[in-house]
Amino acid sequence: MVSQNMCTGKTAALIALGAGASLFFRGGKEQIDQADIESPIWGERYFLNRAVLCLTAGVSLFALGWLYKLLFCPLELLKAPDEVGYIAEDGRSRARAANEVRRRRKVGDLPPVYPNGWFRVLDSHLLERGEVKNVTVVGEQVAVFRGQDGKAYVLDAYCPHLGANLAMGGRVVGSCIECPFHGWQFDGNNGKCVKIPYAEKVPEFAEVRSWPSSEVNGQILVWFHCDRVEPQWTVPELQEITQGDWVYRGRTEHLINAHIQEIPENAADIAHLNFLHTPGIVSGVDLRYTKSKTWEFLQHDWKAQWETESEPNKHCSKMLLKHAITVFGRHCSLLDVNVVARQVGPGVVFLQFEHNFLGRGVILHCVTPVEPLLQCVSHIIFYQSNIPAIVPKFILRAECTQFERDVMIWNNKKYISKPLLVKEDSAIQKHRRWFSQFYSENSPRLQHQRDTLDF
Repeated sequence: MVSQNMCTGKTAALIALGAGASLFFRGGKEQIDQADIESPIWGERYFLNRAVLCLTAGVSLFALGWLYKLLFCPLELLKAPDEVGYIAEDGRSRARAANEVRRRRKVGDLPPVYPNGWFRVLDSHLLERGEVKNVTVVGEQVAVFRGQDGKAYVLDAYCPHLGANLAMGGRVVGSCIECPFHGWQFDGNNGKCVKIPYAEKVPEFAEVRSWPSSEVNGQILVWFHCDRVEPQWTVPELQEITQGDWVYRGRTEHLINAHIQEIPENAADIAHLNFLHTPGIVSGVDLRYTKSKTWEFLQHDWKAQWETESEPNKHCSKMLLKHAITVFGRHCSLLDVNVVARQVGPGVVFLQFEHNFLGRGVILHCVTPVEPLLQCVSHIIFYQSNIPAIVPKFILRAECTQFERDVMIWNNKKYISKPLLVKEDSAIQKHRRWFSQFYSENSPRLQHQRDTLDF
């Protein structure tokens, strides 16, 4: 639905821009036709006028296109694995610097690498009816496809026949996915093979793993449990999104070289907020320069509290955050924002914003384990439809800037299982006890540090 609306808007804008350009050129032609063509300098004026018209029209079209993108299009910031959080010195490329950090870094005594819970695999608007995509989640390749019935399905990607990847050239047939190698068809509901085009009978044991999935809040989620236990809770549906009161305004995506537990633990690490995130967003994300005196005129102030929830929502926790800004030492109350960050399981967080003037919205913060020490983190923003798009896009951009400061820490730090803490850090240990509920006896652990998977 989002994609269709975006396409309609872009088409209308292009038609309007084309009509404006044609009128502009027509006016220029009339001016030239009225020129004194018998003048000895007519030819020079003609070409000069035409060049000026072409240049002016081109600049106008570019400016209008940029303005349209700024005001109406969702913000899309998809960062490469080596693009954020690494320092490239001595002429090295960022990719080389990132790979060197991955190889030489001590990882520490890690908890299990894949907790049990719901994880985002794809945004709904990125999967059209009849489309299939290959996604990596908890170290597994899965085929995510949308059947002709409109429902999203998630199956193991590899065909049990001869190992072809169902997502690489596979075709959606009804609610099934067809293998591109020999045409075997697997039902998205249960993974059972329902057709082998050259066989009289389909073996009863012919099947691929079907992942429990859910499509809610504009996202496709899968349930992972190391013991194949069925889902023990659901991700709540936000009625504002379902009913269209809040609309999609953009997303960011980062790949982070860290253990998954490091990322949500930030919510309980209250002390880091007023140290790492106090400098204004204008000071950037490179921690070597964020405290430059050039940008001291703008400062953020944070007040936060983290707490767990009780039964039946013991899998949830909550951070209450109050944000304020000072400009040249004076409090700017217009930019005060209250945020409630509710975490549901290990991989989904709802960052709900409320502002007296700028309205309400939510950022869906999702952490999906790709490999043991590689996390895909996305931020998807939905905001009140009657608020200009530039407002939520600015909020998302500001969130991205602050988040990338954490990325620089995570990409280079070591996990310490028994950290040296002071009394004011008590919420960190409380968070670790809370997060431990998502591990089971059979939860997979890191067997060895991989040093060959370069970016």
